[in-house]
Amino acid sequence: MGVIPEVTLSSGHAMPLVGLGTASYPPATPEAFRTATMEAIALGYRHFDTASLYGTEQRLGEVVADAIGQGLVKREELFITSKLWCTDAYADRVVPALEQSLRNLQLEYLDLYLVHWPIALKPSEQKFPINKDDFLPIDLKAVWEAMEECQRAGLTKSIGVSNFSCKKLEQLLSTASIPPAVNQVEMNPIWQQKKLLDYVKNKGIKLCAYSPLGATGTPWGTNDVMECDVLKHIALTKGKSVPQVSLKWLHQQGVGVIVKSFRKERLKENIDIFDWELTAEELQKISQIPQSRGPAGESFVSANGPYKSLEELWDGEI
Repeated sequence: MGVIPEVTLSSGHAMPLVGLGTASYPPATPEAFRTATMEAIALGYRHFDTASLYGTEQRLGEVVADAIGQGLVKREELFITSKLWCTDAYADRVVPALEQSLRNLQLEYLDLYLVHWPIALKPSEQKFPINKDDFLPIDLKAVWEAMEECQRAGLTKSIGVSNFSCKKLEQLLSTASIPPAVNQVEMNPIWQQKKLLDYVKNKGIKLCAYSPLGATGTPWGTNDVMECDVLKHIALTKGKSVPQVSLKWLHQQGVGVIVKSFRKERLKENIDIFDWELTAEELQKISQIPQSRGPAGESFVSANGPYKSLEELWDGEI
């Protein structure tokens, strides 16, 4: 399939612009997970996205260890992302949480470690749905200093955040010694994140899109991307699929994408987006699609928590 393009992060390290996500609904069987991940490696995928909350670190680590052992790929060719869950979003828990992720993954270092959400939970067993009585404000300055410690210690090559608004990024940058290399957020043609995209371009932060197809088929997702008439028309005109048009649109914005599939044909299709372009007219049509945020984050809103409304959680970016 060829090589997936990379972008150089502010840390100086390169990130492949398409990664394979490991959170799925319903969760994949161990065999399906292993088969899909090995097929992805064979197709040329090198970026794999997990998180402590997903419960997939150990499975991914086993597959990666096997692939390296079989000589299919070298560790230095891979880009592995994981995330700090809210129960560990405390200065003294960040390094131990990352070290646990590394044990789960059987790795000596991560390529990217993200603060999963800008909120803390009372330290406890990780679980979802969240007990809304457990929300606490995050001490972002202290947590980020611990993230910086992880990078300086070589536990991760780059650090970043997820689900941060422009305002929260501004707050973080005001005290950070090492700026976040990545902000992983929901982004697709139905939720284009224009304000955030403009903001990060001026700050040297790269966006990486989750739910690039709207998380269709999950309880929290929608079919809005897949059923969008504008995207359907462009796909028909170009002889491509709606997912390919959506992923290509993101790629032409300079945004990384996290795709999810356990089917070989879809895995191939999702990276067959680099030898053609959307025209200026097509990009203009996509820019006019009515906007609607998908998994809006209601789980993190609580009358007794730090965010009492979606407006507060996203700082008006809804």
